[in-house]
Amino acid sequence: MDAYQQGDKELATFYYRRLRPEFLPAVTAWIATRPLKNPKAPLTPFAMPEYTSAATAEADTLEAKADLASAEALANVERADRYTLCVVLFAMALFFAGISTRLRTGGTRFVALGIGWAAFLGAVVWMVTFPVSIGL
Repeated sequence: MDAYQQGDKELATFYYRRLRPEFLPAVTAWIATRPLKNPKAPLTPFAMPEYTSAATAEADTLEAKADLASAEALANVERADRYTLCVVLFAMALFFAGISTRLRTGGTRFVALGIGWAAFLGAVVWMVTFPVSIGL
C-alpha cells in the first residue's frame, strides 16, 4: 500500500506478486476503487468485501468442532454426575442396612432397613433409565 501510494510501481509489483492468494482479489478490488483519488474508497484492502482470510475460515471450522466437543463433554459430565449420585445412594442403602443390625428395637431396625431398601430400589430404578453406550 505504501509503494502504491508513493507511486513506486516496481516495488508495488514486487509486493503484489507475493500476496497470499486469498488477499489478491481484495487488493485488486481496492485498487480499482482508486483509493488515492476517491475519498469514499475503503482505507485498506482489508475493508473490502472481497477479502477473506483462510485463517479465519479455519478458525471458524475449529471453533465449530470445539463447540461440538464441548457439548459432548458436558453431556458426559452430566452422565458421570448421575452415576456418582447412584453410587452415593447405594452407599446410603448399605449404611442403613448395616446400622439396622446395631439397633436394639425391632421398629427402628425395620425403619432403618426400609430406608435402605427404598434407597437401593430407587437408585436401581433410576439407573435403569440412564442411556447406555456400548463400545470401546
